[in-house]
Amino acid sequence: MTLTLRHFIVPSSPLLFNVNEHHRLRSRVVVRCVGDDESCESIGISCSCVSSVNRKNAYVSTYDVGEKKSVEDDDEKLEVLWDDGFGSQTTDDCIETVMSLIKNIDGGPPRWFCPVACRKPMKDSPVLMYLPGIDGTGAGLVVHEKALGKIFSVQCLHIPVSDRSSLEGLLQIVEKSVMSEHTLSPNKPIYLFGESFGGALALAVAARNPTIDLVLILANPATSYERSPLLFLPSLVENLSEEHYGMLPYIMSPLACDYIKMAMVKCYGRNHLESLCQLLAGFSKDLSLISVAPQMLPKDTFSWRLKLVKSAAAYANSRLHAITSRVLVLASGRDNVLPSKSEAQRLFRLLKHCDIRVFEENGHSILLESGVSVLTAIRTTCMYRRFSKHDVLKDYLPISFTEFKTSPAESWWYRLYIDAVMFSTTEDGEIVRGLAGIPDEGPVLIVGNHMLMAFDVLPIVSAYLREKKITLHGLTHPYFFHVDVEQEFYIIPIADLLKLGGSIPVSGRNFFKLLANKSHILLYPGGIREALHRKGETGKLFWPDKQEFVRMAVRFGATIIPYGGVGEDDILQLIVDFNDIKRTPILNNMVYRFNQGRTNLRAGVGGEIANQQFHMPIFMPKPLGRLYYMFGKPIRTKGNESIVNDDNYLQELYLQIRREVEKNMAYLIKKREEDPYRSSVERFVWQMKHGLLDQTPTFEP
Repeated sequence: MTLTLRHFIVPSSPLLFNVNEHHRLRSRVVVRCVGDDESCESIGISCSCVSSVNRKNAYVSTYDVGEKKSVEDDDEKLEVLWDDGFGSQTTDDCIETVMSLIKNIDGGPPRWFCPVACRKPMKDSPVLMYLPGIDGTGAGLVVHEKALGKIFSVQCLHIPVSDRSSLEGLLQIVEKSVMSEHTLSPNKPIYLFGESFGGALALAVAARNPTIDLVLILANPATSYERSPLLFLPSLVENLSEEHYGMLPYIMSPLACDYIKMAMVKCYGRNHLESLCQLLAGFSKDLSLISVAPQMLPKDTFSWRLKLVKSAAAYANSRLHAITSRVLVLASGRDNVLPSKSEAQRLFRLLKHCDIRVFEENGHSILLESGVSVLTAIRTTCMYRRFSKHDVLKDYLPISFTEFKTSPAESWWYRLYIDAVMFSTTEDGEIVRGLAGIPDEGPVLIVGNHMLMAFDVLPIVSAYLREKKITLHGLTHPYFFHVDVEQEFYIIPIADLLKLGGSIPVSGRNFFKLLANKSHILLYPGGIREALHRKGETGKLFWPDKQEFVRMAVRFGATIIPYGGVGEDDILQLIVDFNDIKRTPILNNMVYRFNQGRTNLRAGVGGEIANQQFHMPIFMPKPLGRLYYMFGKPIRTKGNESIVNDDNYLQELYLQIRREVEKNMAYLIKKREEDPYRSSVERFVWQMKHGLLDQTPTFEP
């Protein structure tokens, strides 16, 4: 069969496919047909659930919402707290999409489509090709379409119910599109997002095309077919009559779908009662997913697809050694269809460049369930890039609204326990509550002291996002960006939080880029020596004798904000510190092995700051306390660029910053004694009376 690539422009009917359920979205659609000439020419297609694939020489859709037209232009970049649309589409929308696909464009060869909800991505976005599971509809991304559609040019593969393409035929179809995209944009990566069967298909394509820049995202890949209950299904299905086969989806659906998790996707209410009502309503709707299963997978189609899964798994497993692409595996801990968790660990060991994220509470239908954000997984593994090389700043994606509101730093219990109080100083010396004293125009360099375990970072970053709508890029030890998943899984949640907030590996090159981009930067000269201090060292600075950052800050005319933070002694009690560990042979040996091969960024500095061994101190939380931050008066260096090589000026400026940090800490230690809500008990009582969203009072500055 000669494979050709054709485009069909087809008018579509109105579709309920947006946030407002009372508005319907109308669009046109390009369906790329891959097949022989006769089959392509004979297809008459009318589809109400897809929009155009935005490629060169292809029709680009305009969107009609209600009576108003809007043509979306490519955005240069995303704004902070941008709307990722998570929760606005659920399995109810998935069912509608599936039925529209089956009804309107079924028949003929497989083809690609772009969901309406994806709209147009930001400028220079790479292509993401979604390869579906055994259902073949291509509608499995419905929960994540809006988020992924903002950073990718999304294309979904639809395999019609009546299609009987062989594995080789499907591989050629995907490869044909991959080659086409690679020809159009040779310097951009191509993302293959495979779910279950599609995951095995993606691995097979990557193995056959090692010279193409492919990035793989695999959701519960079916490469574990030989170790799954699916192995016994073909003989069972063949022996069932058509009448009894209709009952099979009702028997298997509890294994494949977690309906509670699916219903919870849309539970975004502000109070528990509202969320419960949404959960019950969504649960009743999601049950209808079972009724469409026989239409998606009739008996003969299901039998054929099971054979495809078996063939794809065997093909991919035999060629894993040939895969050079970066791979991200999203695995469910409660997958009753495939042993996905153990399979993710197996792929991690066998593939050259593999990261995994395990979602312990999720089932097989991971992309339709709550608690899973594909966008977040891509961001935290640093998998997103728009060109051949990853740029730490240009490829950075600001935190979305959903990521921000679901962050532990924004949870009610964290805010009650920490309840950070922040003061800043204006240009005229007035102390105000909040961050109003910090200028919005960059570059701004915030320099301060580390508290124990560096837990003081999250409140600052969250406050910056909440009050100023600006990303505060913390310069962080590179270790947190190269975590060994197999051995150091307990570090991953901390590292992920730092990455979401905007942390960037500390280096002179990255510092230069941030300043040149007029960014807001958070820097701790004391590093991990200060964050992992010993007993009796609370509030003590461990800074180098000479400046390491001032020269570059002056070069770019940055505004420097010295800040001091206190409150660690009210919240944490250090039990076992580094000195205690050194005196314990077993613990000392563990720390030694842990630090083998790790780079000491301050090895040549000398003194206390050079003792930067990673270790895990043992501490206990205290029931009372509060964190306090004081941001000093801005120090302007703009206009002093000409004296950037004056060592005396730079050293004096460095010492001035240090004195200001110590002065701010002393001020807070004294003033917190006047805070009537220093205790978490008093704060809890006040918040129960006035509401959790209100700002708890504190001392007068």
